[in-house]
Amino acid sequence: MSNMGLVVILFFFGLAGGIVGRIKGGSFLLWFLISACIPFFGLLAAVFSRWENRELRRQCPGCGRVIKLHDAVCTKCGTELEFPDVAIASEASIRERVLSRSR
Repeated sequence: MSNMGLVVILFFFGLAGGIVGRIKGGSFLLWFLISACIPFFGLLAAVFSRWENRELRRQCPGCGRVIKLHDAVCTKCGTELEFPDVAIASEASIRERVLSRSR
């Protein structure tokens, strides 16, 4: 019976970490697994991780895919990327501009 209590605690830590990670633009499943395997510290890591949807982006010169600014290699075509002169706005800032224009 006491093992069931541990499973419930791990599940809810995983759920909380997954939700926090998803809100910050990361993968729900990844943060769920991290927070469930390392209960307290996994949730803290999710809370203090960076906001993925607020990261600047850039376009790959090889295939045209829009990727994160900090990526050194395109995940689609494998092109090595130099640091660009111009960056594309983050997903969150574009969403905020669209919402403010529609009001």
